[in-house]
Amino acid sequence: MERTYVMVKPDGVQRGLIGVVVKSLEEKGFKLIAMKMIRLDGGLAGKHYAEHVGKSFYDELIGYITSGPVVAMVWEGRSVVKGVRVLVGATNPLEAAPGSLRGRLATDIQYNLVHASDSPESAEREIALYFTPGELME
Repeated sequence: MERTYVMVKPDGVQRGLIGVVVKSLEEKGFKLIAMKMIRLDGGLAGKHYAEHVGKSFYDELIGYITSGPVVAMVWEGRSVVKGVRVLVGATNPLEAAPGSLRGRLATDIQYNLVHASDSPESAEREIALYFTPGELME
């Protein structure tokens, strides 16, 4: 079974949308195998967003993701990486499908509610950043 990493970002936590995200993924048939609420520090945020180092929006991105608690999750299922990306919607809520989480609930390209791994390789890397193997429930 494939696994992916999903994070409800600070704006989603602040707006009380954790349950909406979880419910959407459960209704699709994906299995939640790990979840915790944490507050990212600059080091972990930097590792998570390493591919964006040097980009004009990097500092603002790190400031935002460390501004409040997030909910880190691991989901499992067939084609879960692609399936979650479809449910989440495009990064820019203005371009996201109307029925997607971002299309329905996100307010801005920066405050876009949720992060989802974009490939199985990214999922593996991101899961390892946030969870030990013993924290994943089989």
